[in-house]
Amino acid sequence: MAKNEHSWNRRNFLMRTGGASAGLIFGMAIPFARNMPASFVPIALAQDASNIPGKVGLTELNDRPLNAETPAHLLDDTITPTNRHFIRNNGNPPEDVDLNSWRLTIDGLVENILSLSIDDLKNQFDVVSYDLLVECGGNGRAFFDPPARGNQWTYGAVACSNWTGVRLSDVLKAAGVKPEAIYTAHESADTHLSGNPDLQPLSRGLPIDKAMDPYNLIAFEQNGEALHPMNGAPLRLVVPGWPGSCSQKWLNRIFLRDQVHDGAKMTGTSYRVPSYKVSPGEKVATEDFQIIEAMPVKSLITHPETMKSVSESMLEVRGHAWAGDTSIKSVDVSHDFGATWQKAELTSPNNAHAWQRWSAQINLPEKGYYEIWAKATDANGISQPFAIDWNPKGYLNNSLHRIAVKRV
Repeated sequence: MAKNEHSWNRRNFLMRTGGASAGLIFGMAIPFARNMPASFVPIALAQDASNIPGKVGLTELNDRPLNAETPAHLLDDTITPTNRHFIRNNGNPPEDVDLNSWRLTIDGLVENILSLSIDDLKNQFDVVSYDLLVECGGNGRAFFDPPARGNQWTYGAVACSNWTGVRLSDVLKAAGVKPEAIYTAHESADTHLSGNPDLQPLSRGLPIDKAMDPYNLIAFEQNGEALHPMNGAPLRLVVPGWPGSCSQKWLNRIFLRDQVHDGAKMTGTSYRVPSYKVSPGEKVATEDFQIIEAMPVKSLITHPETMKSVSESMLEVRGHAWAGDTSIKSVDVSHDFGATWQKAELTSPNNAHAWQRWSAQINLPEKGYYEIWAKATDANGISQPFAIDWNPKGYLNNSLHRIAVKRV
């Protein structure tokens, strides 16, 4: 049996057994195994997702649909390698992803309906490449208390790869946006987990003003190569600064509407937060939720790896920072639980909507346990909070990133 088959079969066996049988794998009983959602992988078996071809080092959170995040220390590169880019699926990925036969339809409230092959996109429009950050709206959900339902992302549902494609705005202009159009709607070739062909796993959209941002891409390459199948091959949207759900994968249709799009996971409470602050655990009426647009200011410590032991007093700390539709003004770090803060050296982004590299040299004065905290401030003067306001869906957690370091 191949390694991949063994890994998946072992996990599927666990998910289908009760606590006693599963205990044969763990060496102990799982008292509440009956409560475990069928699609969730237990943390004790959260594994290197290198069994997914083309991915290395990811931690798998869920296998139906497949979702996997990247440990923070593996995101140290300025440009995230494709094999370390996180995976966020909502449905079953399509089996037929032939680049040569793929078509993208642009219709709805347009002057000219377009049906474009990938070669058409390459030949009829300017091809551009940008470093663009993509982050799941639920990144950090694991740290909400009380817990919020959904994939329990920690820090790794974020990446900044180099994407190549054509500007979404150029394609929409070629189709001719009618004056009454106010919103885009996106469709893709993945299928609903239920198998019902009448249901879509995800169909989201953008206000026209955001859709015309010149950094939004209809992308067909990632880091100079064809897209990875789990990252949307052969064609996807990349809409930086807004939740990753706006960056539709396996894209095959964009249509324009005279209303806010009401596709799958666009209504109700999906990718929405309360329009006012709520108490932890508070019930919120559906009509009081608003659509998430620009993501908040955030930072990530990528070096050293948390729980690292060091012997020297001077420690290099580095990472990235980003802020939705704006840029980062500063990053500060602390090694004394926030009593004092040290300004980090901050680089400019490679282009708009790329994350910014930062680094600092920190003095650990004596042996012992330290926590390194990072706090970013955006161009509008908004800083990361110590703790995020709770919301029922566990979105937009931009609280300080903390790692532990032991000087021995």
